[in-house]
Amino acid sequence: MALDPHVSRFLDMMALGGSGGIDLAARREGLRGLSKLAAAGLATGPVSVRDLTMPGPGGALALRLYAPEGETAGPGLVFLHGGGLVTGDLDTHDALCRTLCDAGRMRVVAVEYRLAPEQPFPAGLDDALAATHWVVEHAADLGIDPARLAVGGESAGAGLAARVCQEMREAGKTLAAQLLICPVLDIHGVGASRRDFARGYFLDEATIQGDLIACGPEALPNPRFCPLRETEMTGLPPAHIHTAEYDPVRDDGETYAERLTRAGVPVVHARHAGMIHFFYGLGRLVPRSRPILSEIARDFADLLRSPAPNV
Repeated sequence: MALDPHVSRFLDMMALGGSGGIDLAARREGLRGLSKLAAAGLATGPVSVRDLTMPGPGGALALRLYAPEGETAGPGLVFLHGGGLVTGDLDTHDALCRTLCDAGRMRVVAVEYRLAPEQPFPAGLDDALAATHWVVEHAADLGIDPARLAVGGESAGAGLAARVCQEMREAGKTLAAQLLICPVLDIHGVGASRRDFARGYFLDEATIQGDLIACGPEALPNPRFCPLRETEMTGLPPAHIHTAEYDPVRDDGETYAERLTRAGVPVVHARHAGMIHFFYGLGRLVPRSRPILSEIARDFADLLRSPAPNV
């Protein structure tokens, strides 16, 4: 399918701004600005929002709890934002989390993990693991049914979520499910989508390589940094995996879906035609992304509400 026309206009707009040579501070500010622009005027139903803190491996860790108003204890999702492990925060992904909460009628706990290069890898992963364990322990206080608690994320955050599931399994603990949206699962990998969409599709190869360098010397091609390199896939939680047709990391998610399926893990995979990386965060600029994200949330919440979650 051809690029969605709104996506095409967005990419033209991005091209007018130039590319390359953008320092990290400018990139972080650019994501904040894009997030505000893309979310302006988007409305969800009533959602209760509460900022929390927890003790983390490197100090206090900020969390944000989203809850559908009027809902009693129900399913929950620990959400890890994207941004290449170097950008993003609770505010840049606020609209996305509100939509997941409202459309799925589930509680969402967003995590503001430490970013590279100030805090090199594995600081972000350590925070993601600590936050997930904390939510498990405090699920009742957060209004979450612990038997229906999942972890998920988008882009690099989805990669963290996948590794959290792997390490929770190794610790003998199992989550109900995992939600991976345009996941980056092997930043060291080279595949067809990385070649075909290396430039001009929002996330480009130069940015990917810059993020890899920023993550530091521990960002190695091993399962902790590249969950796709994990050799044992059995016993992982059921997965909903969403990829975009014009995304350089599309093959990561699709290969992971195939490997999980071969290992007997229930998988729902959708490739979204005409879309690019981060389409789900462009609601005002790419109107078709709004119903897609809402459908993602509803379908995933239905999995968590199923009679026999994987616990």
